[in-house]
Amino acid sequence: MKIGILGTGHIGKTLVRTLSAAGHDVKVANSRGPETIDAGILVSGARAVTSAEAVVGVDVVILSTPLGAIPHIAPLLADVPPDTVVIDTSNYYPGRDGEIAAIEAGQTESEWVAGQIGRPVAKAWNAITSASFAEKGVVAGQPGRIAIPVAADGDRDRDTAMKLVDDTGLDAVHSGPLSESWRQQPGAPSYCTDLTREELPAALAATDRSRLPKRRELAIEAIAERVGDSTTNPESDYAVRLTRVLFM
Repeated sequence: MKIGILGTGHIGKTLVRTLSAAGHDVKVANSRGPETIDAGILVSGARAVTSAEAVVGVDVVILSTPLGAIPHIAPLLADVPPDTVVIDTSNYYPGRDGEIAAIEAGQTESEWVAGQIGRPVAKAWNAITSASFAEKGVVAGQPGRIAIPVAADGDRDRDTAMKLVDDTGLDAVHSGPLSESWRQQPGAPSYCTDLTREELPAALAATDRSRLPKRRELAIEAIAERVGDSTTNPESDYAVRLTRVLFM
């Protein structure tokens, strides 16, 4: 597939590396310009381009930016054809993104994203730590392969996202429509707990929506205490131990 990726943060970098290594034609952009993109993530053939170029002539656009940046990105997608699949990887962290009234009132994060950009999205790659994503992807069929949830309203969006998740070394489990995607938001038992395909459905079903914000904030506090701030990502093993204790 032809894929445009917006964002070169921790998740974006691994998306570029794994999807281009899987044979996809990948273009990647960030807010600072193509000259600032690490050449190391381009070794399998991905190309650094401008944000406007990244969304032209592609089958899939992946939004791998902080959720708070989505309104600024929205104009880039105005002329993207309606049959282009858009995949959202973002999560809502009020301390970083600012308080968003609609989400605080109960709208799911990806429903809010879809509203901001004016088109459907699939939600994927949001529920794995960047360290696990970078280090633990394996080929299909390997014992213990990590599974992540994928939410979408349309069959094509769902199937495309699930295929690409597999290409990045992870199993994909359909978690339902976007209205149910709170089951994979921060604080949920499926969020960053490195579960397998067999374990993930029960975690999705067990999610208590009312507890998510408090659990999310507890994790932020614990990570900040360990690493010294709330923006540095901890090592994978610590992060997974923490999320399993707090979220499951």
